[in-house]
Amino acid sequence: MIKLTLRNLLARKVRLVMSGLAIVLGVAFLSGVLVFSNGLSSTFDGIINGSTPDGVVRPAESDSFQATPAQTTETLTPAVARELAALPEIERADGDVVGIGMSLLASDGTLVGGTGAPTLAFNFNGAPNMAGESPMELTSGRWPDAPGEILLDDAAAENGDYALGDEVLLLAPFGEPERSATLVGTGEFNGGGTAGATLMVFSTQGAQDLFLEGRDEYNQITLTAAEGVTQEELVAAADTVVPGGWEAVTGDQVADESQQAIGQFLDIISTFLLVFAIIAVIVGGFIIVNTFTILVAQRSRELALLRALGAARRQVTTSVLLEAVVLAIVASTIGIGLGWLLSRGLAAIFRAAGLDIASDALTLGGQAILVSYAVGIGVTLVAAYLPARRAGKVAPVAAMRLDSTPERGSLRRRTIIGGLLLALGAGAAVLGVVGGPGPDALWIGVAAVIWILTVAAIASVVGHPVLALCRSLFGAVFGTTGRLAGENALRDPRRTGATASALMIGLALVSTIGVLAASLNASVDDLVDEEFTSDYLVQSSNFLPFSTDVGDRLAEVDGVDLVSRQQWTAAQLGEDTVLVAGNDSAFDEIYELTMLEGTQQVSGNEAVITEDFAADHDLGVGSQLMLSFLAGKGLDLTVVGIAETSVATAEISVPLDLLATVDIPRQDTNLSITLAPGADPTTVGDALDEAAKSTPIVAVNDKEEFSDSIRGQVNQLLYMIYGLLALAIVIAVIGIVNTLGLSVIERTREIGLLRAIGMSRARLRRMITLESVAIAILGAVLGMVLGVLIGVLLRESLKDDLTSLGLPLGSLAVFLGISIVVGVLAAVIPAIRAARLNVLAAIASE
Repeated sequence: MIKLTLRNLLARKVRLVMSGLAIVLGVAFLSGVLVFSNGLSSTFDGIINGSTPDGVVRPAESDSFQATPAQTTETLTPAVARELAALPEIERADGDVVGIGMSLLASDGTLVGGTGAPTLAFNFNGAPNMAGESPMELTSGRWPDAPGEILLDDAAAENGDYALGDEVLLLAPFGEPERSATLVGTGEFNGGGTAGATLMVFSTQGAQDLFLEGRDEYNQITLTAAEGVTQEELVAAADTVVPGGWEAVTGDQVADESQQAIGQFLDIISTFLLVFAIIAVIVGGFIIVNTFTILVAQRSRELALLRALGAARRQVTTSVLLEAVVLAIVASTIGIGLGWLLSRGLAAIFRAAGLDIASDALTLGGQAILVSYAVGIGVTLVAAYLPARRAGKVAPVAAMRLDSTPERGSLRRRTIIGGLLLALGAGAAVLGVVGGPGPDALWIGVAAVIWILTVAAIASVVGHPVLALCRSLFGAVFGTTGRLAGENALRDPRRTGATASALMIGLALVSTIGVLAASLNASVDDLVDEEFTSDYLVQSSNFLPFSTDVGDRLAEVDGVDLVSRQQWTAAQLGEDTVLVAGNDSAFDEIYELTMLEGTQQVSGNEAVITEDFAADHDLGVGSQLMLSFLAGKGLDLTVVGIAETSVATAEISVPLDLLATVDIPRQDTNLSITLAPGADPTTVGDALDEAAKSTPIVAVNDKEEFSDSIRGQVNQLLYMIYGLLALAIVIAVIGIVNTLGLSVIERTREIGLLRAIGMSRARLRRMITLESVAIAILGAVLGMVLGVLIGVLLRESLKDDLTSLGLPLGSLAVFLGISIVVGVLAAVIPAIRAARLNVLAAIASE
């Protein structure tokens, strides 16, 4: 039986190659995602471990904000560093000067980076990392040792078109934005690359001039342990001299905190990609089920002969499963190899988006190989089990039948079970809409999974009206050839439904995402119309604060009436991190919040909070609110108003000048501008753009431009999702090609008879093509109807955020058109093969 099974595999290698492609693509994507995710983690682990010292003296509780010490004006003096260095447990104590919000301009004045990974600006002091090595590696030139000198990472220097000795153009977050420095060197982190971040390294005095107004002070102090001293002993010794409001922590703790903070972001990316890999594998599983079902049906006479010769049921079943295992091993091996290449493709895509992965970190590890083999073989075995079991049930007497294709049973049982499952999914959807235990969207998700898998299983039943309509339309347009194509699609509804299911799953997900994206865009438009009450809004492209000098320049433009300044920052309320917006006096003249209680005017130590924040923390008008900031600074606020949640301000709003009392450096996060009566919006808008031109990190947008910018970001994500789901569509196309190819083999004699009675090759090709189009339309219609339903229900469960429903009718029409094209392309090879059959040989075949 083993020899026979392997011989059958070699004899039918052409028939199985398409199924193998489905496994190859699914496993390739899975393997590629695993390799990419591992490379992503390895890159950041290398940077973190390679740049972390033995210990750090930093503002107390600074990790609670996942922020750097530069977000406070609190500093340490060189005297503290000398006192620390004098301790016997400490070999050296080096002062760090860190800057947030720096931006790099290219030599032509355009922005370099700024929308992806951050810009890291700090001083070079030669302090070693935990391994006793330099945190950075010099690749050319030298380290900066005087004010006005700078070192960039290699990619930044290349992207900015800078060479050693050039004047580098910079944008500073404080004071005069436009700065410059001489490029004296290039370098990288000791641990591999920069992960897309832009590095700016200055001399200590140069960094102090930029970020500390020239004061000889530090944002934090790096500690290096003396020989034989542990990190714990180092920190314990440092605690004896560290001033109040500061803390000494071990390098291991700093590394753990950094890995946890970055790990949350990396997990989101990995999970996002893994979801699409799983979708591809599931779609591939449907192709395997369909292929082996057809093969078993076509080989029923052969299997019956084996039974008649003495093969047991178990042997026949095992032989089919063995074919599946061999196919899975070969396909998974190829898929793993392609996955390694795919991981580099993913890395290139993310590199273009600003997240650079070290190429030497993209290696095929044992875990990725084992998981890929396990999934590839496991999914194939599960998919082949039912056809294999059916093969074992073929009766020996079937060998004497002329018709080698066994009769199929009624669809009644499948329909009843499918109906019950659809009802179960509807129950879950109702819980998601009316509100059940747990998140509403989770219940809709459960309903979506049940519906998609159930409709895939009973597509032959629910899709019958679609196929009947296709038969009528094809007959009306193409005559007899069209009616025959429609009849062929209806002849075996199980096969047609199973083939269409793969395409249905992909389009259901695409349509769901389309509805959510359209609803998000509609909600944004409504929100902007309602709350965008200024004439212009100014923000930075990376949403970081920028220099107040920008607002000063814009306020001087002719035709400007008011410029309202806002500064957002983070604070701590108990164990929770909250957002605080400092609003100036002009804010109330431009924005009118919907007040539920109290007033929106604040002064002194007063605050306005949102209704959601008030409910979450059980606060009301008159309640006391104690916020803590870096370096132990705090604010004791009195709540004077509760407003509906608004994008115009944060969950806590305070007077802008109050932030300076807790040592928050003065910057602007948003500028809202209104025009003077009678001012021409076009003229003033051009003048505002010109005034902000020298600071390309900020954008001046009117209402329409602001909406367009948000829609652009939504559409970028949407196109990325469409691109990832395209793999499932490709696998579905392979399924249609596979099914049609096997169908042509099965109908060889029938095709020969059609040719014998006068059907031309062109009409035969048309018939096969129309049959393929019918399958594609069935998958498209079922997928889009299901996707729109799921998308509408998900929008309803998220109506607090997605306030408006949008239907992507144009996109749905495009999806249907693409599906028809898919059907035409999928039929090319089977149609050509059918047309080339020898008529006499085809008639004589059995």
